[in-house]
Amino acid sequence: MYINEPSVIVGVNQNIFAEVNVPYLRENDIKLVRRSSGGGAVYHDMGNLIFENIVVGDTDDDAEWGNYSVFAQPILDALHELGATDAELRGRSDLVVNDHKFTGMTMVKSGDAYAAGGTLMFDMNLDAASQALHPVESRINGKWVKSNRSNIENIRLHLAPEYQNLSSEAFKEQLLLKLFHVEKLSDIETYHLSDKDWQIIDERLAEQYRTDDWNYGENPGFNRYRFKEFAGGRLALNLKVEGTTITKVAVYGDLLDEKLAHKLETQLTGASLTAEDLSHRLSKRWLKKELSDEEITALVQSY
Repeated sequence: MYINEPSVIVGVNQNIFAEVNVPYLRENDIKLVRRSSGGGAVYHDMGNLIFENIVVGDTDDDAEWGNYSVFAQPILDALHELGATDAELRGRSDLVVNDHKFTGMTMVKSGDAYAAGGTLMFDMNLDAASQALHPVESRINGKWVKSNRSNIENIRLHLAPEYQNLSSEAFKEQLLLKLFHVEKLSDIETYHLSDKDWQIIDERLAEQYRTDDWNYGENPGFNRYRFKEFAGGRLALNLKVEGTTITKVAVYGDLLDEKLAHKLETQLTGASLTAEDLSHRLSKRWLKKELSDEEITALVQSY
């Protein structure tokens, strides 16, 4: 669990200039970092906690790839102990209170290991978040893009009165004590990064995560962006189009789970930009479980 300086973290496939107010970031010295997992853009500052679970191999606690509830429940239990008794999991990966989102979660896999975690808004600057995640570009590749904004709220004022005036660091400490069911932090088994660990981290930062090619990049290699909001959720697509053929696709948003998003990527790769071919490729039974015929037609027309 850690706290970041002001920064915007974007998903691996996101179009920076469609999701982020880049001039605002530069004017206010807010860092931009592209993570190696999917999901949407999030704002971090000193009032925001990030929690991460790293799972290697099989476990005996029902932790499994794609199951967000296993990792959400300990956070919710701790928040309930701190007084936020209305906090709950909504959908696959959002924690909400008062019908407003205060935490979004994501996962990334590597070999037989994966990381599962998210952001937790304790006392985040909501105005700065709104400014940073409001794109200047309102029209991309000839298509209007509807802004993707969730109703968000800090959890601080939903805690018991004795916890509402804590600093972010003190809140993090209380959350850890409740998570591990201990009375002091020294009772929690802790791994301290070695000099070798920091050397590897610094090398990866220098080679990738601090480079403009990775963070701003060429989106990475896509040249079209489409965003649609449906009754069941939001769907964003990055496309590489060569001539009249879609040669590369990345799908994200909260409408489809990861498995279905990959199926849609495969389905659209190689498609011709004609209503006939797109309609044929999108008229699959598994997709019709998520979208109505009218919504599929609207998706086809957006190309």
